[in-house]
Amino acid sequence: MDTIEDIVLDHDGRGISALRPHVATDFCTQAADLIIDSPGTALIVTGFYILDAGASETDGPPGAVVIGEGLAALGYEVVYVSDRYTVPSINHTIGDAAPAIDFPITSDGQSEEFAVDLLSRYSPSVVIAIERCGMTAQGTFHNMHGKDISAYNARTDFLFTSHNRTIGVGDGGNEIGMGNHADVVAATESLVGMPCVTKTSELVIGSTSNWGGYGLVAALSERSGKNVLASVEHEREILDSFVEAGLVDGMTQDNVPMVDGFSHDENSAIVQRLQDYLRAKGVSA
Repeated sequence: MDTIEDIVLDHDGRGISALRPHVATDFCTQAADLIIDSPGTALIVTGFYILDAGASETDGPPGAVVIGEGLAALGYEVVYVSDRYTVPSINHTIGDAAPAIDFPITSDGQSEEFAVDLLSRYSPSVVIAIERCGMTAQGTFHNMHGKDISAYNARTDFLFTSHNRTIGVGDGGNEIGMGNHADVVAATESLVGMPCVTKTSELVIGSTSNWGGYGLVAALSERSGKNVLASVEHEREILDSFVEAGLVDGMTQDNVPMVDGFSHDENSAIVQRLQDYLRAKGVSA
């Protein structure tokens, strides 16, 4: 039987599996355990700007909402964090279910001050990033093509450097959390040449970050004994809502219900396999 990690790393076309020998075998479960051991409030940070499209991408925000809804079902307070390019689409999708904080795009000093104030205001028990572009060793932010997108990316890294229970979810090497294995990322030709150096307590990898997020919720479900993973139908609704709000597929840069080039049906197949895994483990809603 495939593990959760096997499922979320299927169809790996970018080479993120190069990190698999360097992370825990059950990395989704390790991250889920950190969350379960940290009841309270979760900050969930997402949003990745696609330079040529002038919009955020569909990888990240749907996974953030699936994580957020799963955590809410387990009794956590949830707060979403992004910047001005993604917050409107989060609000469009979740309505008034949870606050979505607009982290300003500003200097290091002002960003760190905003992060510390935000952490003080909400006192989160855990901070989670999913497909959130992270800072390089040069203090800049770069997309998969090596282009500098610093002007379009809030420095949310300071939420992670100022907290001791953090999780990063990524698929390419330039996301928050990849600092855990930045040397491996830089040495892997198919990944980014300028990796993120921001570290997290736990790192989740997936063929897409959304899939990594779904795997995290599947692991939370298994650990808690309650299936809080979105159904296939609901995951499709979440993705459609973000597309309706203007998000684009990161591969085609089109405003279509795809994620990193994967179709609706391909995304649904991963969710269904995770649901089948939970059913086989006897985990029900």
